Amino acid sequence: MDRIAKLLQFLSWPVACGILVALVILQYQQLQQLNRRVAEVQNSIPPNTATNSYAKAIQRAAPSVVSINATSMNVESIERASEDRVNFYLGERLSLGSGVIVGNKGFILTNFHVVDTLFDAFDTEVTLNDGRRTPATVISYDKANDLAILHINMDDLSPIPIDDDQNLAVGDLVFAIGYPRNIGQSVSQGIVSALNYNPDTSLSIIRTDAAINPGNSGGALIDANGYLVGINSSIFSESGNFEGIGFATPAKVAVSALEEMVSEAIEVNSGYLGVLTGETLNEQSSQLFFGVDHIRGMIVENVDEGGGAQRAGIKPGDVITRVEDTPVIDGQNIVMEIRNKKPGDTITIQVYRNGQTISLPTTLGFGPASIIGQ
Repeated sequence: MDRIAKLLQFLSWPVACGILVALVILQYQQLQQLNRRVAEVQNSIPPNTATNSYAKAIQRAAPSVVSINATSMNVESIERASEDRVNFYLGERLSLGSGVIVGNKGFILTNFHVVDTLFDAFDTEVTLNDGRRTPATVISYDKANDLAILHINMDDLSPIPIDDDQNLAVGDLVFAIGYPRNIGQSVSQGIVSALNYNPDTSLSIIRTDAAINPGNSGGALIDANGYLVGINSSIFSESGNFEGIGFATPAKVAVSALEEMVSEAIEVNSGYLGVLTGETLNEQSSQLFFGVDHIRGMIVENVDEGGGAQRAGIKPGDVITRVEDTPVIDGQNIVMEIRNKKPGDTITIQVYRNGQTISLPTTLGFGPASIIGQ
């Protein structure tokens, strides 16, 4: 019996060791299977290539945001030279801001306070994102909503995309695009901090923490898809610097105001050709200038930069011989014919140039004195 007990005791150690080895091998195999399953799951998940870039949204909206620069003459001081004489000393003032192209007819939305000193300006210019520059005309403004409409005569414009079904909510990501401090176009990021409503429940103001610095006024506030949601207007600050509280006029309010103001401006203004004419040709002057005695019309002395005439191809030295079906007799004859048209109307101007008569389709614009206040 002792021998059998010793034999069993001797054999138990190899058996126990074998069982332990088997357990280790089994656990190792299970771990390998688990690792393979984890790897399969990881491989089935597409890699996260998103970098939270909103470059496409910016690229969509940025070409629509313009820089507004103007020089205006202002009275800086008054001096009484004598009892019956007062001297006024004038100085130049530079006004900077931003604007947003809305539609393809040359209308630009901006803030009223950006242009409220421009009405006596002798030099007002809009610079597009692609570097093109052109004179601009203030055609209407709305003090209550701090909005103004400019018009430029230029082709190949990039109007801002607008989502009519846009529903903003506090926390939505937004971007402010403009030209702060005249250092070029820039973009700042933030969120919608608050939405203020009128008693009639219409959205009246957007509050955001996206940086709005001097020169950004009138620029675009866009969403993460590049759609216009507001026109940047002002900041709340005790220091004069941006402190995280900015305000924008909702896009629906601004665009609705634009449509109303443009409609009114077209209604009350006549079309503007944009030429300065000189002598009326008769038989003698026609012979003197052109070597023939039958040319009748008005000689073009100057063409407004960016005006309807320039865009149509009318040049200094041309003779305007006919406007639509009306032969040109004198300057008053031209003025009366064009005054019967509206900004945006296209008429045919006939000119004499280098021995040839040329017909030029011409789209009329807004004249310098076309401002309407509301």
